[in-house]
Amino acid sequence: MTRDQIFAALGLEDVNPGAYAGGWLDPGGTEITSYNPTTEEPIGSVIQASLDDYEQVVANSQETFAQWRMIPAPKRGEYVRLLANALRDYKEPLGALVALEMGKIKAEGEGEVQEMIDVADFAVGLSRQLYGLTIASERPRHRMYEQWHPLGPVGIITAFNFPVAVWSWNSLIAAVCGDTNIWKPSSQVPLAAVAVTKIAHEVMAGSGFEGVFNLAVGRGSEVGDALINDRRLPLISATGSCAMGEKVGTAVAQRLGRSLLELGGNNAMIVMDDADLDLVTRAALFAAVGTAGQRCTSLRRIIAQRGVADQVAKRLVESYAQVPIGDPLDDSTLMGPLINGAAVETFSAAVGIAQEQGGEVLTGGGVIDRAGHFVEPTIIKIPKDAEILGIETFAPILYIIEVEDLDEALEVHNGVTQGLSSAIFTESMRSAEKFLSPEGSDCGIANVNIGTSGAEIGGAFGGEKETGGGRESGSDSWKAYMRRQTVTINYSDELPLAQGIEFG
Repeated sequence: MTRDQIFAALGLEDVNPGAYAGGWLDPGGTEITSYNPTTEEPIGSVIQASLDDYEQVVANSQETFAQWRMIPAPKRGEYVRLLANALRDYKEPLGALVALEMGKIKAEGEGEVQEMIDVADFAVGLSRQLYGLTIASERPRHRMYEQWHPLGPVGIITAFNFPVAVWSWNSLIAAVCGDTNIWKPSSQVPLAAVAVTKIAHEVMAGSGFEGVFNLAVGRGSEVGDALINDRRLPLISATGSCAMGEKVGTAVAQRLGRSLLELGGNNAMIVMDDADLDLVTRAALFAAVGTAGQRCTSLRRIIAQRGVADQVAKRLVESYAQVPIGDPLDDSTLMGPLINGAAVETFSAAVGIAQEQGGEVLTGGGVIDRAGHFVEPTIIKIPKDAEILGIETFAPILYIIEVEDLDEALEVHNGVTQGLSSAIFTESMRSAEKFLSPEGSDCGIANVNIGTSGAEIGGAFGGEKETGGGRESGSDSWKAYMRRQTVTINYSDELPLAQGIEFG
């Protein structure tokens, strides 16, 4: 699809409002332009929300929440089901917009929209399963149980690399839980956020609950700071760098709010001598090269036993040479550009630092001389004590480290401050089970004979250490968007106290 076809299908204009509060506002902020990272040409622009616009968004979210929280959860799920159907209708143009604006290939762009659809379907089922526990009371003729109530308006801050999917992880589950949402997307990809909000408005129009899904495109120093410091928002869910998460987490904690943080990854794959190297090659290629290395779950480090390290490197170098790099909207492309020029500079700097610290570039390492922000996917063999290994570079750089055995591999694997996704490739049950044991991977996601990227939505997504400790999407992550209430009912005519206390 062309830019004009995408805009026509999604109802986008050359200049779009970036503030939605149950209806589109006429925002008073400055205009920002979205650029195509493939060509460096402007795609369209968005008028950002001012602080006054932000106040309207929050006030509308509060007003809508007061009514939305009282709608039965299965009814709330019905609205999410309608939104899932609308996303199915818009999958192709919305996926193409993600590719156009962010630079991930078309298949990944459509995959991101499919992830939104899957999360919506999950949330619809969840709307009938917001369960509590029945608890045995020590007092006679007392019943004790716990129940869950909607939390309130939720602030959602998303990063550029997943322009639409991460919003759905939060907003659709929060919506069935009875919360309203305020979305502050990355300023690198504002058009995708506007397009999704238009789809949500189309679904909610006339329902009286148009204010469930709200939008505030704005500067981090203005709208972002207002969001994280706003006591009216009991939960802030933020996806981004570890440095950004530290700022968000600190601000929210100071007002005793809740934060759900999904931050840096720096993910590793351990390859044992008995691994299926065909599987290793395929898994590592997608995890390291997919989205041009700009996923939080991208593969950054391969930790290989010496017996297979050279074979793994050789296979990957050969595979990298066959990766088509170019326009992400071209079906034959497997790797698109980095998001902007600053990302290219960071890539080049990291390659230089790795070489200074004893790294040997096996393939890649350069910037591609063409329009757009293209770099060569890079493999660097490097000593295990190189300091660069502790830094997550959001680019297609893959480090290969040789180790003697699994114990050394785990020491290297866990020796970074991030803890998102991890993998081991082995045919040994003992090695796999040790990797999954308390003395194994310290990450929130641990895979055996599967790469680090491509998590399914049914499992809770998130990591440990500086990755933030939050969980989104599947399992019981819905509890982050609700408040727990313990209830005790006395149906006797006496008033016994707990712990056998006698009073009076």
